[in-house]
Amino acid sequence: MSVEQATFTGTGRRKTSTARVRIVEGSGKFTANGREFEDYFSHENFAKQAFKPLLTVELSDKFDVVANVEGGGVAGQAGAVAHGIARALLKFNPELRAPLKAAGHLTRDPRMKERKKPGQPGARARFQFSKR
Repeated sequence: MSVEQATFTGTGRRKTSTARVRIVEGSGKFTANGREFEDYFSHENFAKQAFKPLLTVELSDKFDVVANVEGGGVAGQAGAVAHGIARALLKFNPELRAPLKAAGHLTRDPRMKERKKPGQPGARARFQFSKR
């Protein structure tokens, strides 16, 4: 007989990255796309950023985190995972809203790449002006 464990899900986004995060009560095991967090996020700062919401509410050793991440780069994916973990923690316990919000984990980072405009080489760059 298997014992059903409560699973809490959250979707996090940053730039063009999307993370679908599941947290389950456990021993503190973190995986992203089937790999350990430290292996997936090449630099330790990205791994720290990804599970910072758990450190904020001091629950890092009480949950196992499974994240499916796609799109964007490493920094955007780490931010998306952090956003997803924060949203999942909110479903676990709505009383965690105040510390998560004060730390800025529930705010979706709206910054996106600016589109390239017609008649110029980039989003803001102009073609070189020649007077003669």
